[in-house]
Amino acid sequence: MSNYAKVVNGLVVEVIVADADFFKTFKDTSPGTWLQTSYNTRGGIHYGQNGKSDGGVALRANYAGIGYTYDAVNDVFYAPQPYPSWTISAPTWEWQSPVPYPTDGKEYVWDEATLSWVLV
Repeated sequence: MSNYAKVVNGLVVEVIVADADFFKTFKDTSPGTWLQTSYNTRGGIHYGQNGKSDGGVALRANYAGIGYTYDAVNDVFYAPQPYPSWTISAPTWEWQSPVPYPTDGKEYVWDEATLSWVLV
């Protein structure tokens, strides 16, 4: 079984699990295009059953979710922008904050008003 995302005007509107043969007979006349997405792909890396990078093909950079963007030029899926100040970063196609997350082992949340991480 494989995962497929329906893209309409660059936006993922549906995600299904189906056998590849399903699309040989499937007739979808509504606008959009179906593209394969990999449940095991995150941040441009393919992960195995054990949750570790396994060297597999990282299909379209990220697993597609409803509301995700499909960038046809780069052939990638990426999540909605979490905050206006964050920017998308290739090759992971994940959103990056303007200030790196602290590495002191404590838990933080992003504060858009101050453009900083705030201790929880």
